[in-house]
Amino acid sequence: MSIEFKLPELGENIESGDVVNVLVTEGQEIEGNHSVVELETDKAVVEIPCPFAGRIVKIHVKKGDKVKVGQAIVTVESDGEAQPAAAGKVAETKAAEAKAPEAGEAARPAQRQVPPAAPEDIPAGPAARRVAREKGIDLRSVQGSGSRGRITPEDVRAAAAPPAARPAVPAAPAAASAAAGGVSTVSSMEPVIPPGEPSQDDWGAVRRERMSRIRKTIAAQMARSASIIPHVTNFDDADITELDELRRGVPKGFLGANVRLTALPFVMKAVAIALRRHPYVNASIDEANDQIVYKEYVHIGVAVDTPRGLVVPVLRDVDRMSIPEIARSLASIAERARAAQFAVEELRGGTFTISNMGAVGGTYSTPIINYPEVAVLLLGRSRWMPVIRDPRQAMEPRLMMPLSLSYDHRLVDGATAARFLNEVIDYLESPASLLLNR
Repeated sequence: MSIEFKLPELGENIESGDVVNVLVTEGQEIEGNHSVVELETDKAVVEIPCPFAGRIVKIHVKKGDKVKVGQAIVTVESDGEAQPAAAGKVAETKAAEAKAPEAGEAARPAQRQVPPAAPEDIPAGPAARRVAREKGIDLRSVQGSGSRGRITPEDVRAAAAPPAARPAVPAAPAAASAAAGGVSTVSSMEPVIPPGEPSQDDWGAVRRERMSRIRKTIAAQMARSASIIPHVTNFDDADITELDELRRGVPKGFLGANVRLTALPFVMKAVAIALRRHPYVNASIDEANDQIVYKEYVHIGVAVDTPRGLVVPVLRDVDRMSIPEIARSLASIAERARAAQFAVEELRGGTFTISNMGAVGGTYSTPIINYPEVAVLLLGRSRWMPVIRDPRQAMEPRLMMPLSLSYDHRLVDGATAARFLNEVIDYLESPASLLLNR
């Protein structure tokens, strides 16, 4: 029987997406829940699995098409009965597939059978394909380390490296990297610039590339935030000398494979505790009803730089998590965000955002608030500075972390912001209090 597989629900308020890649060909035999297209929504790229096993007899979409929920994607000739319930919500499916391995347990990507004949059937996203074109690598010769054998940009770079420099097993990216004692969720990889269309303006040669759906969403969100919210930014420093000594004393691998204990989990815990004590900073404004909405939960978004653009996955109930739990969760979300293996719902529901430019340098900045939140904290690159802690004593070197807190002045007054930031600093300068606080 012929079954027309239509685009299932993608999540709340998501009605369509752009086709990034078609992952099957007409005439191809597939098993149930085989991914048929790669779809880009507002801030996520997800593979759409078809729940029906059989032969692809018709593909109704092509790369670049905008597809709405309920629109036909492929037609499958199947001997079995239709099981529409197996499709479910894509967000739920991807969340289950992207579940992180237990602490101390190495990731074991399941092998998926992919016909090698057609390049479009190779399980690799646009970022990996761009790197392969730049490096001159045939993706059919690359072993994927991602979910279900998916090829990541790191796999392609490893395949392009000289044999002596090639790692035996591609290492999964860590959630954060140390930089002069600081941390960063900013990717250390160089941005992949798409080839674009060669063109000419009045002054010389240019390249034109269609703005991706993710980049358009980022642009619209930033413009909306900047136009609605009166931003004010407070700048300060936290002395993290003792915190840095504490985290460096934790043995490598103690928290699990591919989990590095950086300063970021300590910062997140300090922020979460302070948000509980300063409800104005953990709130939002309901303009339509002239109300202040105080959040009784603490969900913190962490900005992650990916080849597709900046995404902000959310860690939920951070105030209830321990430092090790936060570190493991960070490792998981950063890896999945860069591999575009996360659900759209993982980007929603945040009450506060932390951004970090420590690894790429810079001290202070004026971060834009992630609307409808009312504050965002940016971490700069930690650096050693001469500090006078006691006027009766000489200067001494201390590791200082720059902090930039932008807040919505409609709701958060300067004194409130200062008290909140001072409390965060107090916790960072007394890391033992964070370990004892549950």
